Amino acid sequence: MRRVVKIILLIAMNFATIGCHRETEQDKVKKVITDIQKAAEDKNIKKIINNLSKTYSDTQGYNYKTIKGLLLGYFYQHPAISAYITNLEISVPDTFAKVVFQAVLTGGSKTGAASDLIPESLGIYAFVVEMKREPDGWKVTSATWVREGDGEIKGDR
Repeated sequence: MRRVVKIILLIAMNFATIGCHRETEQDKVKKVITDIQKAAEDKNIKKIINNLSKTYSDTQGYNYKTIKGLLLGYFYQHPAISAYITNLEISVPDTFAKVVFQAVLTGGSKTGAASDLIPESLGIYAFVVEMKREPDGWKVTSATWVREGDGEIKGDR
């Protein structure tokens, strides 16, 4: 009987060891992107900003302080927002990461009518996001985006 219990315990320990998955740097980067996605849907500007590096700067002229205004304007313009991320590619060569993806963003008003099922606006955006590992985790240092069909992001994709 003891022998059977020992064998069962050994098998259980093996499964427990196999079940332990150490989170990779790519997993951590992906979590930041999905946290930002959820925060955008919740219109939680503070949570989005908390995922940005204090050194954030992009080619569109936004920095850590001014990106909040962009978000406020977008959230005011679109009462309801849904975001879907596709074609997610993450490369983490060292303490920097590059994330390339498409985001389908929809927005509409919630009036209770059947027309609410059709979004007022729909856009597919190509994003290139650069991140760095800081002492408190991965932070976005720059992002470039373009609405699909409106042009290409230079030097990327």
